Amino acid sequence: MTIYFRNTPLREPFTFESVGNHWDQEEIVRADGYPLYHYLQTEKGIGEIKIQKKTYLLGEGQGVLIAPGIRHSYCRKGREWLTCFATFTGVMENGIGLLTRNRSIIFTEKNTGVTIAKQLDAVLTKFKTPPVDAGELSVDCYRMLMNFMDNPFVGNIAEEETYQKYVRPAIEKIETEFDADLTVQELAASVYVTPQYLSRLFMRFLGCSTHEYLTSHRINEAKRYLLANSKMEIQEIARQVGFGSTSHFIAVFKKKTGITPLSFRSERR
Repeated sequence: MTIYFRNTPLREPFTFESVGNHWDQEEIVRADGYPLYHYLQTEKGIGEIKIQKKTYLLGEGQGVLIAPGIRHSYCRKGREWLTCFATFTGVMENGIGLLTRNRSIIFTEKNTGVTIAKQLDAVLTKFKTPPVDAGELSVDCYRMLMNFMDNPFVGNIAEEETYQKYVRPAIEKIETEFDADLTVQELAASVYVTPQYLSRLFMRFLGCSTHEYLTSHRINEAKRYLLANSKMEIQEIARQVGFGSTSHFIAVFKKKTGITPLSFRSERR
């Protein structure tokens, strides 16, 4: 049985929180669901999945992606049930819902399962030989998420010239200058395109606009400050992540996470 967890700072748009395979699957009951998008696939045997009062059987090569917060449970049907799995996170974690049209559950059949199993094997091989390149891992995660989308970008994002020329430099600028008064207009000007065109590229490759990506990155950095600096004032955190107004920061944080910054901090102590 193999399992690896993310051990790098959360800076990439999409990445894995955990991956594993050849898992002797035990019974799981999650009354409140799992906090992240969670994919489970049968390698051998049969599993029984209960999701929102409905029961499904997961045969060999079949899998299911379950959205965060969806009540579910699963157990083996028979003597043996081996599984592979992945959980997904990232600065644009909320963008997964946009890419999947906010479907609560997505089932995959054997043909897709073969592809996903190969992708997982490749990812696990990288984890076995650290240090793991966070950029490469993000590309692998993006590629895996494509299996769950109706109209995916089917190319290799790492080799896509348009992504490398315009989107990637804009992401790097966001990662280094998010704390400044950075705007979509400035990001577009830095790669010599219009704001509208850059947002179309972000939507094509990442499923979100440039503004949504910038905002999500700032909120993710705010989470890091909230947890790492328990005495830092909310006003200072807002300033550190590029918000000119504390009230605006609190409103955006609550919209993105469902709770206020202070509640986020207190719930994770």
